[in-house]
Amino acid sequence: MYQRTGEALSLGLVGLAKAIPAMLLALPAGFIADRYNRLHVVTLSMVGMTVTSLGLAALSYFEGPTDVMYLLLFLDAAFVMFGRPARVALLPQIVPREIFANAVTWNMSLFQITSVAGPAIGGFILLWNIPAAYVICATSSLLFIIWLQRLPFHHVPEKHTEPASLRTVLAGIEFLFRKRILLTIISLDLFAVLLGGAVYLLPIFAEDILHVDARGFGWLNAAPAVGSFCMAILLAHLPPMSKAGSNMLLAVAGFGLATIVFGISESFWLSMLMLFLTGALDNISMVIRHTLLQLLTPDRMRGRVSAVSSVFIGASNELGGLESGLVAHWFGPVFSVVSGGIGTIAVVTTMAVISPALRMLGSLRGENLDKEQDE
Repeated sequence: MYQRTGEALSLGLVGLAKAIPAMLLALPAGFIADRYNRLHVVTLSMVGMTVTSLGLAALSYFEGPTDVMYLLLFLDAAFVMFGRPARVALLPQIVPREIFANAVTWNMSLFQITSVAGPAIGGFILLWNIPAAYVICATSSLLFIIWLQRLPFHHVPEKHTEPASLRTVLAGIEFLFRKRILLTIISLDLFAVLLGGAVYLLPIFAEDILHVDARGFGWLNAAPAVGSFCMAILLAHLPPMSKAGSNMLLAVAGFGLATIVFGISESFWLSMLMLFLTGALDNISMVIRHTLLQLLTPDRMRGRVSAVSSVFIGASNELGGLESGLVAHWFGPVFSVVSGGIGTIAVVTTMAVISPALRMLGSLRGENLDKEQDE
């Protein structure tokens, strides 16, 4: 889009086209995931993404109108959001409860691999041929659809006594306020991401504080993903956590401490190590949050609860960047990062005091959470 228009604003409009569906469709998509066959919902979502990718390939090849490309990007993001809650809620239905935590860990591992390797591969494809990137994306979607149909999933339709209404769409929010331990976990993650937004200020630290070139910035930028991937591999081979609650509190507190050290560091290697640790520690909290959200939520509610969680965490990511930028503008980047780390530790301390249930939370094995499910 930038090559076609020559304007930086075009990149902002791409982000806007992808953000609007995420904000508008998350909760309705969660309701749909709970009312209809999730396998069919995910399949329809992937079919839509395949069609939009092929449309973008054609527009790119024939240099079609950019307005139509924005429309297709909007539709593609809408199809992604339409299927996301169903994809998340599908996992507990195809993985036994006793190994679900391990499945989530492997899922996080694959996510980290693709988040690092995907953009790198995409860059090489773009150097070769831009329309080919869209075609390869469409081909991948088609392959996913084929593999999806081979999943050992059997939909058991439920009788829904409540008619479709605004209340049923928003029922995920109501459920989280009733299930306080889940609300505490989401809030802990939300505020940690909101306050610990060091990655948003990486360009400033790389250029003005650590004095590294573009290659050094690339290593700094990749360090959290590498740390998260390494931790995911480690967790996948370790026995299930026996003290998940205290582990989550310690992981988020460690995330805040690593953020503080990064903020005051003037050493490239120390800064990169701290970023590596933020990614590794963040992965621990993500695994615990994803596991508990799925296992402590009734199947009939998983789509809506997953949608609410994605909205909260997604919003905290964007607002975290805004918070870091505003504080850095007024008080400088070091103060912004260090104060964010201190704020994260303060949030952990507060949550540990007000939520004894989180402190006492034990193993992530599915059968051990059945009692918690009924509390």
